Amino acid sequence: MTAASDANALGRYLRARRELVQPDEARDQGNRRRVPGLRREEVAFLAGISSDYYNRLEQGRDRNPSEQVLRSIARALRLDEEATTYLLEIATRKSPRRKQPRKPEQVGDGMRTLIDSWPLTPAYIHGTYMDVLAANSLAIALSPFNAPGHNGILAAFLEPEMRELHQDWEDMTARVVPYLRSVVGADIEDPRLVEIVGELSLRSERFRTLWARQDVKHKTTGTSLLRHPQAGPLELHYEKLLVPGTGGQTLITYHARPGSASEERLRLLASMNAPDHVGGTRPSNDQTRMPGRTMP
Repeated sequence: MTAASDANALGRYLRARRELVQPDEARDQGNRRRVPGLRREEVAFLAGISSDYYNRLEQGRDRNPSEQVLRSIARALRLDEEATTYLLEIATRKSPRRKQPRKPEQVGDGMRTLIDSWPLTPAYIHGTYMDVLAANSLAIALSPFNAPGHNGILAAFLEPEMRELHQDWEDMTARVVPYLRSVVGADIEDPRLVEIVGELSLRSERFRTLWARQDVKHKTTGTSLLRHPQAGPLELHYEKLLVPGTGGQTLITYHARPGSASEERLRLLASMNAPDHVGGTRPSNDQTRMPGRTMP
């Protein structure tokens, strides 16, 4: 994915979402459809615009639609609030310009001290493109891919250990792609994003399929089902909190239901690992290697 190839990002988004809308059965009776989802003329009719104008939008020949037109199209495509916001962002963004790579993201000492003070709460911080920047010892005990220097979405799709660790791997990967798109927004030509999407597109068929859907969902809370080699099965609830003033850093925390078997297993895992330094860990059993990266 390059800036040049994304010159018609709006058109590709409209087509991807149009193909996901199921036509009403009554409207389709007796007609054999040749395309998935809605036809262009059907979207135009539902949006109250001409078919020719909608065709120009999909083909990238008209790049100045009004907000009113875009919202009408969003309703025709049955987009929710997040997807509608994304549509408005990509339709009104400036022409792609050559961008310099971002400066390395840094986590403040206060945040590092905070997450290291939580002995029973796995926590880590990732940047805009899910590069792990800091983690406490229990987060790394859950998985070495939670350690600084790794990238969350790359690990989710490319590390074989992920399927072993995540009982809900299919659901987890289906959540993380819309999450990344929601975080990035219209900033689709950033060099780091281009690098990540390019590598995943080459190496993961599942990622290619999910990315092509262009789903947008900023899910900030939920449950991860893990199968840890030391602690056993874990049901952990996660929360994602934006760190103010950082330009996109996110704090991820996990916790088990009080009094549950998962809480006891989490305590066991914590007792088996001792902190080494801020953002790192030293396993108490050097013969054990944790598989997989924990990803909501």
